[in-house]
Amino acid sequence: MSQDLIRITLPDTDVPEAWYNIIPDMPVPIPPVLHPATHQPVGPADLAPLFPMELIKQEVATDRYIPIPEPVREVYRLWRPSPLIRARRLEQALDTPARIYYKYEGVSPVGSHKPNTAVAQAYYNKQEGVTRLTTET
Repeated sequence: MSQDLIRITLPDTDVPEAWYNIIPDMPVPIPPVLHPATHQPVGPADLAPLFPMELIKQEVATDRYIPIPEPVREVYRLWRPSPLIRARRLEQALDTPARIYYKYEGVSPVGSHKPNTAVAQAYYNKQEGVTRLTTET
């Protein structure tokens, strides 16, 4: 990477094929989410009224990578991969020899990172026949 490179933009053919799941790389297992009424670990049956089963499976997955469905990747290609922009003034303010980059999500249709998860949520809900949806990020 050039020292003078300010912006890195990958072609849309480089949209990832899988989501990275940090769980396998955690130094210790994270504690389970507890049901607020029973104080027992939450299971799929507790989550099923709220989330499609595929998202529940992903929530408890131990695979390092989770494949991104092609229809989701097609939508992502409208604005992703998001460009990386070098934060030269921050480097100078910190007086650091490090090169600092940030991912610019303002190129998405709504100008933020929120569609990155909302698109996948909508896709999996549609697969299960949901016709009305409000997503959360």
